[in-house]
Amino acid sequence: MNGSLTNQETKRKAFRFVGNYGTIIGLLIMIIVFSVLSPNAFPTVSNLLNVLNNAALSAIIAGGLTAVVIVGDFDMSIAYMASFAGVLVCGLMVKQGLPVWLAIILTILTGALIGLFNGLVVTKLNVVSVIATIGSGSLIYGLNYAYTNGSPVLTGIPKEFNQITLVRIFGKIPVDIIYMLVIVAVLWVILNRTELGQRIKAVGGNATASRLAGINVDKIKIIAYIIAGSCAAVTGILLASVMGSGTSSAGDAYLMTSFAAVYVGSATLKDGEFHIIGTLIGVLITTIGFNGLAILGISSYAQYLFQGFIILGAVALSSVSRRYAKK
Repeated sequence: MNGSLTNQETKRKAFRFVGNYGTIIGLLIMIIVFSVLSPNAFPTVSNLLNVLNNAALSAIIAGGLTAVVIVGDFDMSIAYMASFAGVLVCGLMVKQGLPVWLAIILTILTGALIGLFNGLVVTKLNVVSVIATIGSGSLIYGLNYAYTNGSPVLTGIPKEFNQITLVRIFGKIPVDIIYMLVIVAVLWVILNRTELGQRIKAVGGNATASRLAGINVDKIKIIAYIIAGSCAAVTGILLASVMGSGTSSAGDAYLMTSFAAVYVGSATLKDGEFHIIGTLIGVLITTIGFNGLAILGISSYAQYLFQGFIILGAVALSSVSRRYAKK
């Protein structure tokens, strides 16, 4: 009898370990495989910096999305906000003649304002978050094209704006990596070391109990949407700087990659919880996968198939392992 209980406990611990660390193990295996298959290109400092640089903008926008998902909602408008932010910041500099710093501040405030709008629609009008943010995404899309008539902002952009992403720290490290680390660190502190973060987690855990405990649930959800909108705007600004132009659909692809990172991250370290470190790991998994496959010369369609399989595999592995761990 004791032997049977011991075996069950051993299996439970094993499944719990796989559930918490399976994605990290998968990431390490992927790194080893790519390093063996392409030893002269993949495991190099320059490629590591390239991976982190490519991951930077995805991590910023996904980090903002994490706050909304933690409170139990969705924001389907973030990619449209990123695209609009790129167009808006360039347009404010070129069409309205505003200085770079003011255009950036106003664009971030616009992202925060749209986040506020999303939060109010969800909390005060009781519209389901998916529907509300799909609707606001459509509004943003319309504003985007109304502002530019669908034409990219290509000329007249100040060199100072392009320089905000071209700088390399110590001559080697792309500054986008620093932006990512700073923003992710700030989000981690907010969510893990502040009263606001504890309330965000409480609302996500049980909104009714949080309300009975005196927490203003609507206010907390609105703040989460403001964080998401602001991070989406920052991503769009940095993307426009990298591209040297404002393009109406430049940030649209971030919707899928952001949700992929957040949900893959939820299968990492914690029992199905959404958290910033997990989101960052999720971003790295997909970015390293794309990078390694590209170095090996794999077709683009296979790279997207890989992304789909890694998302499904990571979440399924985590879910199955935790289910058996509880038995």
